[in-house]
Amino acid sequence: MDKLALIGFFVAIVGVVGGFALEGGSIFTLLHLPAFIIVVGGTLGAVMVQTPFSQFKLGLQILPWVVRGHSLPTNSMVDRMIEWSNAARASGFLALENTALEEDDPFVHRGLNLLVDGVDPKVLQDTLDAELTLERERLLRGAKIFEAMGGYSPTIGIVGAVLGLIQAMANITDPEMLGLGIATAFVATIYGVGFANLIFIPVGNKLKNLVHQHTLHHEMIIEGLISIAHGENPRTIERKLNAYRAG
Repeated sequence: MDKLALIGFFVAIVGVVGGFALEGGSIFTLLHLPAFIIVVGGTLGAVMVQTPFSQFKLGLQILPWVVRGHSLPTNSMVDRMIEWSNAARASGFLALENTALEEDDPFVHRGLNLLVDGVDPKVLQDTLDAELTLERERLLRGAKIFEAMGGYSPTIGIVGAVLGLIQAMANITDPEMLGLGIATAFVATIYGVGFANLIFIPVGNKLKNLVHQHTLHHEMIIEGLISIAHGENPRTIERKLNAYRAG
């Protein structure tokens, strides 16, 4: 679990709400269901209109990475690839056939299969590079839905503010309804800007960072497999891959 993400979210909320409370404001005035529905519903609806279903679904699927983290076994993968290089150098690529069949990571599985089949190293690299590029772009499109939410949310907050003022003006002779309309106006604006800058944009940036780590991990795998395909010395491969080890 990514504790830093949870701590950061907590610090941001406490900073904003705590500062408001120190100024003498009541926290309960920030809890306004109509404003919440306007901002969240409007933002989600706008993003759904512009986003293909598969991309929107992917964005929701990778959302837990923000809190749960996206652990990548980089160190253990380096150790395994050094073992594979030793096995291939001693007994040939066919020695990795059972390893390929038992591999759970689809990307590594396909790479090992290509290696066992004896494809040309250039073909192996081109195939894996193309697959990695497509996978990176696919994941980034999923992360971009939260960037889109961060762009729409403040504008939807302004829409909520205008709606609140319309309600206030329509009930200007009724103090209770007038106060409700003004509250909707101001709280909707806060929700729009707050959700964008405290949730949507940080989540989108965090996911893009995790996608970059995911890509770097698979670039290391490609580097190792290509080195094995070229028949490089396992010690040389180990020195090369050690640069990718997590600190």
